[in-house]
Amino acid sequence: MGRFTAKNIAIVLLILFGLFSLYGNVMWFLKYLYPLKYRECIIKYADEYGVDPYLVAAVIKVESNFSPEAVSPKGAMGLMQIMPDTARWAAEQMGIENLKEEKLFDPDINIRIGVWYLAGLIKEFEDIDLALAAYNGGRGNVREWIKSGIYDKDKNPDCIPFGETKRFVQKVKKAYSWYKRLYDFNQKSNR
Repeated sequence: MGRFTAKNIAIVLLILFGLFSLYGNVMWFLKYLYPLKYRECIIKYADEYGVDPYLVAAVIKVESNFSPEAVSPKGAMGLMQIMPDTARWAAEQMGIENLKEEKLFDPDINIRIGVWYLAGLIKEFEDIDLALAAYNGGRGNVREWIKSGIYDKDKNPDCIPFGETKRFVQKVKKAYSWYKRLYDFNQKSNR
């Protein structure tokens, strides 16, 4: 067997340094792909409305990639891509008076309303996939899928009939899994 020489130790240390550097670059790249902005706001409203903060971050990632000025082709606005009519209804239910449409670009307002709405969907459907499907495809559509038997998770877990909504749910679940790996919402800061 070989001896531990200075040269062998240096090679091992160089390899270890390279592996740690590679890990750091991979983590940086993954955090670039799955950014986390508005952390305090996410935690505040997730806690207030009883929603998993990783789920909130995943919805924001998929909906707007953390761009507060985002507007969808259908008119959904802000970080959580809330439709103005839904926002007005939610604001009324929440006791937010005189909500102006442009306030949906305010991260605090948008996240507050979006998390409140998502919490209601989770409570109503008692299933994350259905809640996400309702968030994207409309609660009335999801109710109809359940009522008509189109949606039967036990028989066919991939039974969301709207392609866009099915992809939305899949993307959110994937992002959720990455946010859980990359960030710790129990710590004060994530760099």
